[in-house]
Amino acid sequence: MRNKYHSEFGSTLEALVYPFLLLSLLWSIFLIEKFYPEEFIQLGILPQHFSGLKGVFFSPLIHAPKDISHILNNSFPAAILTGSLVYFYKRISFQIFSLSWILSGFMVWALASDNGNFHIGFSGVIYALAGFLFTSGTIRKYRPLQGISLFVLFIYGSMIWGIFPLKEGISWEGHLYGLFIGVVLAFVYRKKGPQAPKYQFEIEKEMGIEPPDFEAIWLENQRLAEERERLEKEANETIQIIYEYQSKQSKSNPSEDETN
Repeated sequence: MRNKYHSEFGSTLEALVYPFLLLSLLWSIFLIEKFYPEEFIQLGILPQHFSGLKGVFFSPLIHAPKDISHILNNSFPAAILTGSLVYFYKRISFQIFSLSWILSGFMVWALASDNGNFHIGFSGVIYALAGFLFTSGTIRKYRPLQGISLFVLFIYGSMIWGIFPLKEGISWEGHLYGLFIGVVLAFVYRKKGPQAPKYQFEIEKEMGIEPPDFEAIWLENQRLAEERERLEKEANETIQIIYEYQSKQSKSNPSEDETN
């Protein structure tokens, strides 16, 4: 019988297929744009402009056609983090992925600086997924999820520098808001998806069943044992009976003073 705590996990096939489909879509659009006479950058997010609101939906799909390193740098983490999300958080993976995509993009549109530049690329979603996987694995206290949390920290911990405006032309605001959304989603969905197995005393506590007071039970048994030992000792003590008697001869021969 399959353990109910592992039923939340997806299969290895799913963890491979969905990232493959995602990368196929990203690279197909990249190749189309590369050979298309017009760039797709206008489909990116233009902060605080109504016309740029469509970028909330399309910007993660668009990468700079003249800079292949842009999509190359995003491809590997996109595949790893998406696969991890699908495998470890199967039942809520679609919700987390969709909300990471939409909410991080919307925050960029609403809060990023209005400098006339379009924000494009999948990196905002990558930061959201990394933030979710790390935070969720930490707060759930479940070893398999803590393992993926440490993996994300070890492999992508250096991404933290991407949330600071250190390099011109990099959407640090997209990274920052993506990370923020991922952390928030981890707390919002902390009671959904795989949970750590519960011990018997935790189940009884939730049901309102008071756990037995083992110390009180031991003390009572000790008291009963001592009482039983005392009673047995009293029962085994020898009862001494002292008899005082007079011989028959002394009774049948009265003294001379009495007969004279």
